[in-house]
Amino acid sequence: MQNAPTATAPAGPTIDMLVAGVKSGDRAMLARAITLVESTKAEHQARAQQLLQALLPVTGGALRLGITGVPGVGKSTTIDELGMFLTGRGHKVAVLAVDPTSKRTGGSILGDKTRMNRLAQEPKAFIRPSPTSGTLGGVTRKTRETMALCEAAGFDVIIVETVGVGQSEIAVADMVDFFLVLLLPGGGDDLQGIKKGIIEIADMIAINKADGDNVTRAERAASEYRAALQILNPPSPTWSPPVITMSGIHGKGLDKLWENVLNHRKSFTESGEFAERRQRQTVAWMHDMLNDRIMSGIQRNPRVAARLPQIEADVRAGRLLPTLAVNEILDLAGIHP
Repeated sequence: MQNAPTATAPAGPTIDMLVAGVKSGDRAMLARAITLVESTKAEHQARAQQLLQALLPVTGGALRLGITGVPGVGKSTTIDELGMFLTGRGHKVAVLAVDPTSKRTGGSILGDKTRMNRLAQEPKAFIRPSPTSGTLGGVTRKTRETMALCEAAGFDVIIVETVGVGQSEIAVADMVDFFLVLLLPGGGDDLQGIKKGIIEIADMIAINKADGDNVTRAERAASEYRAALQILNPPSPTWSPPVITMSGIHGKGLDKLWENVLNHRKSFTESGEFAERRQRQTVAWMHDMLNDRIMSGIQRNPRVAARLPQIEADVRAGRLLPTLAVNEILDLAGIHP
């Protein structure tokens, strides 16, 4: 009597199935495609690159908007209202909410869907919380790939929300078309707490929570930021970053916000800066992936793996200079800069 054939786990969708599913706007297939590109497994990464290459011709058509601000400024509430405003105008909106990941436990706070109640239920919107896995500045290593997948799925506005800490603002500004900085009413005192570098890369500043008793304070803060921007070099010779007041929770000022985004794109397209920025970002994407691949290769190298615990112990104890430790690791990996 022959043994019954052993049951095998069903294989995942093929690349062709994922391509067709993403192109048709199938949310389940889009979610599976994003999970694939976020995977750190080598075999998944190989399939992810095949998928992205196949979808490349239908990417790049969305307007990419980055939004940052300190915790408590109302980013998620503003995005919720802005997303509803845009879907009401016929746009399809994808929100990539980059969540902080604990370096100690590896857990992430995936709470953006609960803070974007209305948008989470909107058929023309897609919200994807992504853990950062401790990458530089809180920006997930795969944000660019996820943006490309959302574009291929037909989303024409992509909003990237940063965690608002560290260098995440700089990282997001390098992958979007328009970078919005949300600030709180408070005037001159707040100027001392805002990094000059963040203001310099902003395409627009919005003073949020300009409602109730805060209206006057918000207008005063906006005037002071306008004055501050006048002494800084603008990021573009054809665009001076505007400063507006708004109330995300009440939907006040969203029309003015979006009008500035569209004016910025029109100005940059006519000057050629839009295409130039996209090309520069694509090269930066290549460099980031190269750094990531090199690091992954070093970590998987058996010679490095065998020696690394002792090298780390020597550095920790002060017996080995970090520079010499790096040199030894590179030598073990066969990399000679």
